Amino acid sequence: MKSIYKTGLTLAGLALLFLLIGWANGHLNEYYSRVLNTAAIYIVAAVSYNLINGVAGQFSLGPNGFMAIGAYVTTLLILPVSQKQAVWFLQPLVWPLRAYSLPLWLFPVALLAGGAAAALGAFLIGIPALRLRGDYLAIATFGFGEIIFVLANNIIPLTNGPLGIKGIPNLPYLLWVTWGCAVLTVLAVTSLVNSSFGRALKAIREDEVAAEAMGVALFRHKMLALVVSGFFGGIAGGLLAFLVSTISPSAFTFFMTFTLLIIIVLGGLGSTTGAVVTAVIYTVLQELLRVVESPLDLGPVHIPGISGMRMVVISALLIAVMLFYRRGLFGGREFSWDWLWQKWTKRKGTSWNQTAASRS
Repeated sequence: MKSIYKTGLTLAGLALLFLLIGWANGHLNEYYSRVLNTAAIYIVAAVSYNLINGVAGQFSLGPNGFMAIGAYVTTLLILPVSQKQAVWFLQPLVWPLRAYSLPLWLFPVALLAGGAAAALGAFLIGIPALRLRGDYLAIATFGFGEIIFVLANNIIPLTNGPLGIKGIPNLPYLLWVTWGCAVLTVLAVTSLVNSSFGRALKAIREDEVAAEAMGVALFRHKMLALVVSGFFGGIAGGLLAFLVSTISPSAFTFFMTFTLLIIIVLGGLGSTTGAVVTAVIYTVLQELLRVVESPLDLGPVHIPGISGMRMVVISALLIAVMLFYRRGLFGGREFSWDWLWQKWTKRKGTSWNQTAASRS
């Protein structure tokens, strides 16, 4: 009964979500569709980042590098040959990328290739970095992100340097792709966290020495968590490139990592539910707070627009949340159908007891 209840609610929730996406795809204007796409991309990036940083407890600062790899690989595989010739006018693009491109309908294949390339990058950086702990691991992964940024600026035959890549084709079904990837990311990460692998990651987060004494292979588990996080980070980068229709190294600076760190800390380290909810909240806040950067006239007083005030307000909100919710909004807790089942059965049992008492 319980498993049927959980399966039914899951299928009903997914059906409702995709019905809403179908309605939004046909009725919302370009601005609101862009906000929804951005929220979905932040969900993919934040949930995957939370796996290594929140669940495994490894202080990584390199998701911007993974996103950059995924964005460039996906774009180079899909960008039409004619557009490649127009973009790379300083130096020609390397062969065979300048001569071949995948058709747009094979975008999922290019997206998976971008994720695989980012996962490979995570594996390579994880070999030396995951032997470190704490601040040293943070410094090593931060250096990886900076290396990718510098390479993207200087390898002109591959990335076109600071000029970036323009003219990325639009996807008419992008809203379906972004939210489909968000759902798959949440399901995949949730399944991992609830498995024996996820329990081992939590043990590593709490006490690495004790976990190793209990037989947990520290390096193997941390490496797998980093590779999975890198893979979905690359997926998020590829989606972001096709959302904004242009990419450059400046889009993948440390500020991107800082943004994801804000999201997972606000939601609660280790909480997938928190990462999803705060990713949506952060996206909406970014748009609502545009007013604080615009000029305002309060009677005779004129307040000029100040660029960057949105982040000042968001930082103030972050401080307030940390003062009153030191473990984040969700504090490591997760939304689950088991919780709803317990509430429903408890309420049902209470109503039955009240009915029986009234009859007696």
